[in-house]
Amino acid sequence: MSGLPAARRTVLKGAALAGAAGLGVAACSTESKLGHAKEPTPTAPVALGVADEVPVGGAKLYREQRLVVSCPAKGEYKAFSAQCTHGGCVLDKVEGTEGHCPCHGSRFDITTGKVLRGPATVPLPSVPVTAEGGRLVAGPDA
Repeated sequence: MSGLPAARRTVLKGAALAGAAGLGVAACSTESKLGHAKEPTPTAPVALGVADEVPVGGAKLYREQRLVVSCPAKGEYKAFSAQCTHGGCVLDKVEGTEGHCPCHGSRFDITTGKVLRGPATVPLPSVPVTAEGGRLVAGPDA
């Protein structure tokens, strides 16, 4: 590029930087392939499976449905979106009652949705959940 006039080199460098910046936006957008969704919570009821799969005093991650369900007491369930409120990535694991975001390291208390460690600052949205005939259903009208 040294044979190009200085003004043209500047324009080409700017275009390359703009392209690279666009990649960063795509990686954090809701349209990326990282498990993000436009709606962080279900818009219709979602069947999750057998209620007994969620241990009393523990939790279970339903990654494909982007939900996490805890069971504070026998027959009592709480659900939250498993989509990080920082960058939109889906939590990748639960250790005890702590949900981990693989993208930027945020941690959430999955019994309350509260942020335990940032960069996220907003809690996970709660999702209605019920046990019907021994099976969990989450989402609106659940």
